[in-house]
Amino acid sequence: MENLNKHIEHTLLKQDAKHEDFIKLFEEAKQYNFLGVCINPLYVKSAKEYLQDTYVKIVTVVGFPLGANRSDVKAFEASKAVEDGADEIDMVINVSKLKDKDHEFVVNDIKAVKSACKDKPLKVILETDLLTKDEIKKACELCIEAKADFVKTSTGFVKNGIGAQAEDVKLMSETVSPYGLKVKASGGIRDKETAINMLEAGAERLGTSSGVKIVS
Repeated sequence: MENLNKHIEHTLLKQDAKHEDFIKLFEEAKQYNFLGVCINPLYVKSAKEYLQDTYVKIVTVVGFPLGANRSDVKAFEASKAVEDGADEIDMVINVSKLKDKDHEFVVNDIKAVKSACKDKPLKVILETDLLTKDEIKKACELCIEAKADFVKTSTGFVKNGIGAQAEDVKLMSETVSPYGLKVKASGGIRDKETAINMLEAGAERLGTSSGVKIVS
């Protein structure tokens, strides 16, 4: 498969990442012409400065990694990230409320962040490791209702989690694509074969910290 790099959001969300790690990430994103970088909100301004003369998108996360913040806090976080120069926002769904079948809460939570994103695309992280197939499908339907732009598999932070699985990506894609939403696969994508499997299953984007290895 050609142009794998144009599907990759080169990701660094580690808690202990240092300044030099981010500089390396930005340099690699430029060198390999990745679609984007995905970083924690504090580093959006640095990314904007470093990548200003490139087409690399700056993606950041909201309510990360648990999704259990208040909706107004998630929305505030998203609005600040957009102010700082983020091109796209990846929010974590409230998994507890989804499992409680409090669907109204989940939809309103997503809508609050979507509104704060202004014209910037919003991806909703479902955390598929914690969900049944029925819950994955329902979460996708709630994202459609809330007018999100993407559904995303995982944060990569679930203990002993597998992350993205092709069967989940396929289910997500089949559920949302008729409504114009796209799928981002992330979590555990560490080699070219896995990356291609995810794209063939219906993913449009790949979130991975192994982008250089995949395209090399």
